[in-house]
Amino acid sequence: MRSKSYILILSFLFVSGCSDQNPTKNVDYLIVGGLVYNGENKEPEKRDIGICNNIICFIGIAGDHIKATRTINANGLTLTPGFIDPHTHSLEELSSENKNANLNYLTQGVTTVITGNDGGGTPYIAKLRQQLTDNGIGTNVGMLVGHGKVREIAMGRLNEKPTDVQLETMKQLVEQAFKEGALGFSTGLYYVPGRYSATEEVIELAKIAAKYDSIYESHIRDESTFNIGFLNAVKEVIEIAKKAKLPAHIAHIKALGVDVWGQSAAAINMINKARSNGLKITADQYPWQASGTFLHSAVIPAWVMADSHEIYLARLVNSKLLPKIKTEITENIRRRGGAKALLITASQNKNWLGKTLQEIAIANGTTAAETVIVINLLEKVRVASFNMSSEDIESFMVQDWVVSSSDGTNGHPRKFASFPQKYQEYVVKKRVLTVQEFIHKSTAKTADIFSIKDRGYLKQGYKADINLIDLKEFQPKASFSNWNLLSTGVRYQFINGVLVIDNNIYSEQLPGEVL
Repeated sequence: MRSKSYILILSFLFVSGCSDQNPTKNVDYLIVGGLVYNGENKEPEKRDIGICNNIICFIGIAGDHIKATRTINANGLTLTPGFIDPHTHSLEELSSENKNANLNYLTQGVTTVITGNDGGGTPYIAKLRQQLTDNGIGTNVGMLVGHGKVREIAMGRLNEKPTDVQLETMKQLVEQAFKEGALGFSTGLYYVPGRYSATEEVIELAKIAAKYDSIYESHIRDESTFNIGFLNAVKEVIEIAKKAKLPAHIAHIKALGVDVWGQSAAAINMINKARSNGLKITADQYPWQASGTFLHSAVIPAWVMADSHEIYLARLVNSKLLPKIKTEITENIRRRGGAKALLITASQNKNWLGKTLQEIAIANGTTAAETVIVINLLEKVRVASFNMSSEDIESFMVQDWVVSSSDGTNGHPRKFASFPQKYQEYVVKKRVLTVQEFIHKSTAKTADIFSIKDRGYLKQGYKADINLIDLKEFQPKASFSNWNLLSTGVRYQFINGVLVIDNNIYSEQLPGEVL
C-alpha cells in the first residue's frame, strides 16, 4: 500500500512539473531568429530574446508560451549587447537641448558612454546627474572625476607643487565625487594643468579611488618623446596602480610619432609583466592612424600655457621668449611627423579649414612654428595629427586587455564612426580580429573593466541594451573631409528596454540613465 501511494505521489509531482514547465510568459518585445553574440568571447548562437520593461527576461528558443506585445523578426541580423565606449567627450551634447540623443553614438551601436576623461571630469557629480536626468539623455552615461579639474579648482593652472592645503582640497573634491557616484578617477598628465603634477600627487588622489574599489584612468604623461617618453609614461601608470592599490586603465593607447614607432612591443611586454604580477592594467584604443586634439595641445610647450590665458598669450608675443618657443614648437611638429601631418579640422577661418599646417605656412610665407603662433593668438583650432604606424595599432589591438573606444571630438571622424570603422578595417578587411573578439572588446570586456554590473552582456536579468545589426551595412560614413556623417547598419536598438532605433529610424526617445 505504501509503495502504491509513493508511486502515485511521484506521478502527481511529475505531471505537475510538466504542466508548469512552460507557463505562459508575457513580454513587451520578443526578438526572434537572430544570431546572438552575448558579449563573451565565444561563438554566436541562434537565440530568441524577450524584454520585460527595462530588462532581458528571456533568452532561449521561444515557444507558443511566450506572448509578446511586439515581435521583431531578426532573421539575417546580428544581436549584440549595446556597445560601451570608455572614452568620449560627449558631455556637451548630452547637456544640450538638441543633441542630447547622442545620435552619433547610437548609430555606431554605442548605448553607454563614459565622460570626464583626460582629467576633465567635474567633481560635482550629483549636480551633473540631476541636470542630465532632468534634460533627458539618449545614451547611458558614466562619469569620471578628473584630476585636472580638481587641481584647477584647488590651485588654478600653476606650474608648481600643491601646498598641503591645496592637496587636501583636491582629496576632499575627489572623495565627494565618489560619494556622489563617480565611476572612476581620470588624469590628463599630458595636458595642462595635470602635466604640472608629480607622480606622488596622483598616487595620493588615486588612493581615494581605491577606497571605493574604483579605477584609475589616464591619458598618460607622454605618448611620444615630449617629456618623459612613452615607455616611462607607461611605467608611471603601473607605478600608480601598484602604490595606490587599484586597477589602472590607459586611455587611447598609442605610440605617437616617428620617435616611438615600434615601441608597442616593449610597452606590451611591460604591461603583460605587470599583469602577471597581479596588477590590473588595461587600455582602450580607437581605430585611426590620426589622433585629434587642439593645435596648442599638440605642439606648444606646456610651460608656455601655465597660469592664466592672458599670460599664455603674452608669452606668445614676448620677443625674449619667442626664439625658445619657436625652437620647441618646431621640435614638437617634427615629433608628430612634420607640418604636412597636421590637418586643421575645426576652425572659424575657412581659409585654414581642411588644410595642413604646411599648406597654411607656405601660403602665408611663414615657418610652421610662426604659423602655429599666429593661429593660436587668434583662436583655438583642432587638428588631426597623422602620427601612428599600422603595425603598432594592430599590435595593441590584439591584446586581450585592450578594448574599443572613440575619444570622439569635433573635427575627427572618430566621433561618428569609430566602432564601424574598427569592424570594417580590422575585422572584415584586415582580419586582425574575429567578429566575436570585436564584439567582446566593445561590450562585456569594457563593462568588466569599469565594473558596470548589469550591462555589456546579453543575459537574463541584465538591462536591455541591445543592438540588432545588419553587418553587411555596418559602415562608417564619416571621413576627415566629412567628419560628422552618421554611420549605418544598426537596424534596431534598445536602451533600457526602449526601442530607440526602429527599422533604421530614430524613435526620438531619451531612455538613457546616469550610471
